[in-house]
Order: sequence, then C-alpha cells, then structure tokens
Amino acid sequence: MILEELAFVFLAGIAVVTAVLSLLVRELVHTILWIAIFFVDLSAIYFLLEAPFLGVLQLGVYAGAVTVLLLFGIMVTRKRIFSREAATGIGAVPVGLALVTFIFLIAAVGEFSSAPGTIHSYNPSDLSQNLFNVNGPWLLLLGLIMLGAVGGAIYLVREGRE
Repeated sequence: MILEELAFVFLAGIAVVTAVLSLLVRELVHTILWIAIFFVDLSAIYFLLEAPFLGVLQLGVYAGAVTVLLLFGIMVTRKRIFSREAATGIGAVPVGLALVTFIFLIAAVGEFSSAPGTIHSYNPSDLSQNLFNVNGPWLLLLGLIMLGAVGGAIYLVREGRE
C-alpha cells in the first residue's frame, strides 16, 4: 500500500511541475508539449487509481487528439512558431489569481473530513437522461458558444489583419 501512495505522490508532483512549466515556458509549441506530458501523467494517475477506462480515454482523447489538434492549429495559424513573436508566458495577474486560488484550496482542504464517505453507484441511463433531455438545450448552447470562440480565435490570429 505504501508503494501505491508513493507512486501517487510522485505522479502528482510531476503533474504539478508540468502544469507550472506549461505556464512559464516562452515558446507556444513547448507549452503544448508540456501540456501533453501533463495529460499522459494524468492518465497514469487514473491507471494507478484503478480507473483504466478513464486512463485510456485520457490517453486517446487528450494526450493524443487534443495535443495534435493544438499543434496543428498553431502550425496553420502562425508562420514562425518557434520565434519570440509567438512567445507566451505568465504575467502578474495570473500569478496573483493562482495564489488566491491556492490559498482558498488549502483552506478548503482543512474543511474536509478524513473519514471516507460512502460510495454511491449511479445509473448511466439517468446521467444520459439528465445530459440530453433536461440539460440538452444548455449543452447545445455551450457548444455554440465554444464554436463562436473558435471562430473569434481564428479571426484574431489571421495573417494580415489590420
């Protein structure tokens, strides 16, 4: 049991380091590569927690498809992806927000009881009824908003815009 806890702490440390490095690195492509490492690490955590379905989904969807989609999007919209023009980075406002979030997270952890709660099973058909019947219009609206955001992002990164 102690070996599993040690592996979890090690993988969680890698996840935190890669998440922070994805924010601090200056080149956009390197940011995406750090995010890809984070996704693979998260899938290893899922496997460690005996959730292989989530681990495989994490590898296939996020570490694979989303990473390739992000790299493809950067390669199509930017001429020089390794230049300082495409530099990202982190400013003072995101660091301040991260510190406030971290403080609230530490305060919330103290509120949790250490006794394990009971695990309730759920019916997948109830979940699908909730998602696609009751909340279906909201899910569709969210998709349309995200589509508009993608369209706006493509407009903003076009070459030769005035």
